[in-house]
Amino acid sequence: MDTALQEARAAAARGEVPVGAVVVAPDGTLLAQAGNRTRELKDPTAHAEILAIRAACAALGQERLPGASLYVTLEPCPMCATAISAARIARLYYGASDPKSGGLNQGPRIFSHPQAHHVPDVYDGIDAPACEALLKAFFATLR
Repeated sequence: MDTALQEARAAAARGEVPVGAVVVAPDGTLLAQAGNRTRELKDPTAHAEILAIRAACAALGQERLPGASLYVTLEPCPMCATAISAARIARLYYGASDPKSGGLNQGPRIFSHPQAHHVPDVYDGIDAPACEALLKAFFATLR
C-alpha cells in the first residue's frame, strides 16, 4: 500500500484526484503501478486501477492476471470493479471507502451481481487513515 500511496501523492501533484494502484504477482513481484491520469490523458477511463491493470497485462503479455493482487488507495468505482473482475485478479486490497462513487460496498456493489464473472477476495481499510487524509487534503484545496 505504501507504493500505491506514493502513486496517489504523485497524482495529486499533477492535479489529479489522488488515487494510486499497484498490481503484484502471486510471487510478490511488482508488476505495475499507476496513479490517476484522467485529466492529463483527457481520458475518463484513466483511473489508477485501469492503468495498472493495463500495464501488468502488457508486462505479462496476457489479458488476465490470475493469482495477482491489486492494492488501491480508494474503493474502486463500478468501472474499475468490473475491470478487476474481467482481469480475474485474485485479491483486492483498498484503503479508503468511497461513499459517493464506490462500486463495492456502496452503490451498485459490482461483485454482488450474478453478472460478475469473477469475484476477488476483498480486504478493505488497509492504511485507511493515510488514504483518507490524502483525499481530504486534496479536496480541501479545491474548496
